Amino acid sequence: MSLSIRNQLPGTVVSVTPGEVMATVKVRLDAGQEITAAVTLEAVQELGLASGSTVRALVKSTEVSLATGPVDGLSIRNQLPGTVTDVTSGGAMARVKVRIAGAELTSAIAKDAVSELGLSAGSEVVALIKSTEVSLSGA
Repeated sequence: MSLSIRNQLPGTVVSVTPGEVMATVKVRLDAGQEITAAVTLEAVQELGLASGSTVRALVKSTEVSLATGPVDGLSIRNQLPGTVTDVTSGGAMARVKVRIAGAELTSAIAKDAVSELGLSAGSEVVALIKSTEVSLSGA
């Protein structure tokens, strides 16, 4: 199945913590980082998610925010450090590619944000992704 989602990161489930309706699923990406997804218990069961399951973490580029350094006091679980490899600006929006330890993320952010943050190839950034914005698929 082809998807328009730019960020498709392979990994292995480390843990599943169920709640009443939702579960948090920690995934160790093949590149080494950990990412947390908040998914329904129904999805956990349908996908057969358990420690050791092979998955793909899927994140739309519009759901990847960028900061110029680590951010404290924030509820966003996923903060992945990386380096900007490419910036392509359009009229209002920009596409920023970020290398995160062997993987690449694409972020779609406002063109003004690129200017205000001074982003260019080589800039050190932290990609911020809410766990509720991470979807999982079987690998």
